[in-house]
Amino acid sequence: MQKNVLDFNDLAGNVIDGLFDILGQNVTFQLVSATVGDPNNGNRGFVGSPASLQYLGKLPTLAAGESRFSVTFKWEENKGIPGAVIVKNKHATQFFLKTLTLDNFPGKGRIHFACNSWVYPAFMYRYDRIFFANTTYLPGATTAPLKPSRVDELRHLRADDVTSELQEWDRVYGYATHNDLGTPDDANLVRPVLGGSAEYPYPRRGKTNRPMTRKDPNTKSRLGTLSTLNIYVPRDERFGHVKMSDFLTYGIKAAVNGLLPVLDAIVNVTPFEFDVFEDIMRLYEEGIPVPYVPLFDELRQSIPFKMVKEELRVQGGQRLLKLPKPQIIKFDKSAWRTDEEFAREMVAGVHPVLIKLLMVFPPVSELDPDKYGNQNSTITAAHIEANLDGLPVDEALSGNRLFILDHHDVFMPYIARINSTAHKAYATRTLLFLKADSTLKPLAIELSLPHPDGEQYGAVSKVYSAAENGVDGSLWQLAKAYVGVMDVGVHQLVSHWLGTHAILEPFIVATNRHLSVVHPINKLLTPHYRDTMNIDALARQSLISADGILEKTYVQVRLGVLLLGLQEPLEPRRPSSPR
Repeated sequence: MQKNVLDFNDLAGNVIDGLFDILGQNVTFQLVSATVGDPNNGNRGFVGSPASLQYLGKLPTLAAGESRFSVTFKWEENKGIPGAVIVKNKHATQFFLKTLTLDNFPGKGRIHFACNSWVYPAFMYRYDRIFFANTTYLPGATTAPLKPSRVDELRHLRADDVTSELQEWDRVYGYATHNDLGTPDDANLVRPVLGGSAEYPYPRRGKTNRPMTRKDPNTKSRLGTLSTLNIYVPRDERFGHVKMSDFLTYGIKAAVNGLLPVLDAIVNVTPFEFDVFEDIMRLYEEGIPVPYVPLFDELRQSIPFKMVKEELRVQGGQRLLKLPKPQIIKFDKSAWRTDEEFAREMVAGVHPVLIKLLMVFPPVSELDPDKYGNQNSTITAAHIEANLDGLPVDEALSGNRLFILDHHDVFMPYIARINSTAHKAYATRTLLFLKADSTLKPLAIELSLPHPDGEQYGAVSKVYSAAENGVDGSLWQLAKAYVGVMDVGVHQLVSHWLGTHAILEPFIVATNRHLSVVHPINKLLTPHYRDTMNIDALARQSLISADGILEKTYVQVRLGVLLLGLQEPLEPRRPSSPR
């Protein structure tokens, strides 16, 4: 597949490539023997003479954009069975090489090479691009003529001697700390380095070799907003054309660079907040009128992304921001407020395994009491016994019918820092009861803040019991909103980013540095790594970085305050109510 099939049209590259095609100098292949060594080349596998492509045209059996070619090799029988192929690209631009298949090879039959790699012009590499046949070997069982090529390929992928900034055609897998989340040159955007210390050696990411910042030699410089998509990951780890063009290029850039300013214009009384609850419902019904801003028309014209165009529609001459209606409110606009739906979404959500059987009542904290004081729960039997279907607390506990969603310990060390910003939050504990129909019912929610005299003095907590009406019902709704916000935070930062992406990336780097593509474990793992490094790099650039999407949107629960008609935002040192 040519570059212009998967990317923007490259007219200049196509013209130059056409000249090479006429001269028959476009792409060459050289077979490498897996069974017979060349004594004149250190007993490496014999290398055959170059063979060029012969164009057959696009065939109906191939996917869109793919082309099939024939190659006629000259190969002497005494050179044995080929086990690798050297590919040289003499085009002006890169192409994606999917497969090479040798049919009816004498004494062997079919030999297949699953390449699945971008091949850049040969002058961009310091070495030959080599692909191995689809035969797996453990290191000790690799045929002697192929071993040097196998070792060389791993050395090229490690490239530990390369110190210059890595470019898109580089195929380098190296380790680096998460030292690219902040911008120390701006005092407001300083962020700590994650990983690399004796106490916390991880997480680790793939290296980019970007230069360090001026004010902090331990922090990597960051790319500008317009260069977000150019953040380095090895080329074969980047998104395919569908995901890159739709989800990434236009989706994320639209949200970050376009939709947020438009939303800011809509809710400009209190930036990034809805002023009344009805505005939220209008997003799903008739849509919110968008004030005229030049950015709106520019956004619609510049983003060929169907979903965004559908949401930013023009109807009857009026610009509207309208979203598809969630299933839960199609038939009952207030269904989302019920305790049944609150518990159902916990179980049907992104990480139901965080719901645990309650072993001790009241719940106890595992935080260090010398540092954080008494963090044990203040929930009592009086808070929950009225909703246990007639069971005493001890019987419900021993009968394995009490469960907890505990976001207390994970958040309490950070609550003071969160609440020192425009964002406000509580550490939360939620107790649930397993009903006879096998559904969960929320019983009580505990909202906690650090002691106003210092976190070493423990937590100051308030417990809210399930209620439907009056002030208690309104406070209960708001308490559930705080639990939802904390649950999203744990999912985004702990379960999802830290527990999956940050943990997996060092394994991707290690696999490519130490397990050859002919190693059976490499073949087993590689399909599961797809797109991960690219997603992680973009997350560091736009999502979890200083002033990134998460910092701008996380724990913004003032909407719940406005929804319930409470007039004041949360006060971090007034824990008597969630105001």
